[in-house]
Amino acid sequence: MMAALGQRLRVMPAVVVTGARQTGKSTLVKVLTLEKRSYFSLDDMDVFELARQNPEALVGGAAKVTLDEVQREPDLLLAVKRAIDSDRQPGRFLLTGSANLLLMQGVSESLAGRASYLTLWPMTRREQLGLGRCGLWEELVAANDAEWPDLLSVDTSGPEDWLAFARRGGFPTPAVHMTRAEDRMVWFDGYVRTYLERDLQVLSSIAALPDFRRLMRAACFRLGQLVNQTEMARDLSLKQPTIHRYLNLLETSYLLIRLPAYSVNRTKRLLKSPKLYWGDVGLAMHLSGMAEPTGAYLENIVLLDLLVWQCGRLQNTEILYWRTTTGEEVDLVIETDGKVLPIEIKSTNRPRIKDAMNLLAFQNEYGADARAGLLLHTGTVIEWLTPRVLAVPWWKVI
Repeated sequence: MMAALGQRLRVMPAVVVTGARQTGKSTLVKVLTLEKRSYFSLDDMDVFELARQNPEALVGGAAKVTLDEVQREPDLLLAVKRAIDSDRQPGRFLLTGSANLLLMQGVSESLAGRASYLTLWPMTRREQLGLGRCGLWEELVAANDAEWPDLLSVDTSGPEDWLAFARRGGFPTPAVHMTRAEDRMVWFDGYVRTYLERDLQVLSSIAALPDFRRLMRAACFRLGQLVNQTEMARDLSLKQPTIHRYLNLLETSYLLIRLPAYSVNRTKRLLKSPKLYWGDVGLAMHLSGMAEPTGAYLENIVLLDLLVWQCGRLQNTEILYWRTTTGEEVDLVIETDGKVLPIEIKSTNRPRIKDAMNLLAFQNEYGADARAGLLLHTGTVIEWLTPRVLAVPWWKVI
């Protein structure tokens, strides 16, 4: 992330780093204060009031400025725009927000043509190990398919229990600094309360917080499934427009991910139902109250690692899923460099050829455009199940 951030600061007048609360945005941007940047956080009430009453006082002058949690005063972006239009020096503004500013109601200024956007997702497995990176996606995309086994075999990150990973999630505090499940439970409970009682109210006034919390829990039980707002409305005894609004708010605050469907026709991607995942698997486990994560949580872990990789790339890269009307489905599809790479995820330690059937169906459908498929599993063996499907332990890749 630091490399991607530095690259964009060298080119654009403003860079906006967004992501859920507690992913480490403030820690990341404070590192750059060593480069003689002024730092102001709108969590500080004095700064917040100044941003409301006299935003030019924060953004004026030639100094490079970091503004933390700008979603608390969206009109501040208008002052940033005016400042950039008078002086477009690269790296002048570094902004952070705990909401997707492009999706927020009330944000009239997107800084189009003036800013580059980056998303800071929860920590990947390799970041938690101190390796400072996501999985080996870049290496896999760059290599020939036949080279994959050798490439993955040299990885030394070591095996890991995905069940334990799912329980702790990727927020730095519970994932890295806490070892007891009881401590994580206290932290996640506080996170949810703060989100509901403070952060959510910045985005939209929600009076029925118990209904919103029930929706959050219901979304956890539907992890990895197609989004069906009518069904959710019926199950929760809420109106469908309310479900639609609540899901949008969760997505805006990076707690919910709606994964689009793959189709050669890009217009059809917008019409097909997305699949629902969470921005942090540990938080989803806490909200659901489940004792053990299901296989969909392993899918979610892989998806989040892919999103971190996607965010840092300059090349256009899409992360999608594939599903046919007859029920054939591939969990994840990477579309980049004119090719598509299908990925199936199985919570089994002994994958079989039958587990690769949907990958083979995808390859038959898209022919030369489809690369070899990856079947990620929980075992320890790397092997070709078929000439075009490689079974590999999940921890060897992410």
